Amino acid sequence: MDALYTAAATANGREGRAVSSDGRLDLPLAMPPGLGGSGQGTNPEQLFAAGYAACFASALGLVGRQAKVDTGDISVTAEVSIGKDAEGFGLAVVLRIELPEALAGETGQLLVKQAHQVCPYSRATRGNIPVELVVE
Repeated sequence: MDALYTAAATANGREGRAVSSDGRLDLPLAMPPGLGGSGQGTNPEQLFAAGYAACFASALGLVGRQAKVDTGDISVTAEVSIGKDAEGFGLAVVLRIELPEALAGETGQLLVKQAHQVCPYSRATRGNIPVELVVE
């Protein structure tokens, strides 16, 4: 792969800080209450959810432009769950995609499926964790 951009961030575990190399991201980290923590900071699942939602929304816009379809105002919410599985801890994702009325039906469903094929987060997770697409 020819890298067009590389992001770098450093963290020292689930309790501490996450800081990007340019300093634009500088967040306290804390275990969520559901995992026995204080919840007084963000956590890796929230960061992953934000990145996946942003990436998927961009991918949906891209496939819309390629198909010459105005995607209008779309919104993607990524729900990232962590839990125990047979191998230890695992993740699961539900992507909730809100499409404008004009994209209700088959056209919107097709664009969402195409976005799932090109989104780098979708490609990275494919076959590794369950990802459910919910068009709302």
